[in-house]
Amino acid sequence: MSLNAGRLRHRIVFQALGTTQDPKTGEEVKGWITVWDRVWASVEPLSTNALIAAQAAQSDASARIVIRYRNGVLPTMRILFRGEMYSIKGQPLPDTVSGLEYLTILVSKGVLNG
Repeated sequence: MSLNAGRLRHRIVFQALGTTQDPKTGEEVKGWITVWDRVWASVEPLSTNALIAAQAAQSDASARIVIRYRNGVLPTMRILFRGEMYSIKGQPLPDTVSGLEYLTILVSKGVLNG
């Protein structure tokens, strides 16, 4: 299955937990750092059937995000979309044909604390 570019109509931000240096004190501060900004994506709430299947698998996923394949997406990251934070639930799923065209990421709304 080919990924239609028109489907990717949303912009998301990937963040990872890291350390930065406070410019005033020079102290290292732990916080969320933007890894990839303005990534084209499709953000869709899970259908009722998919939601029931996710709950049966003991997952609290509430939405599905599809992006073009990108190496380095980790479950420890979080995604920002329209001012909301989403936690990544498990490993991103590559497409079933080549595994290099797109990734499907199951997410749940809410803060992932580091």
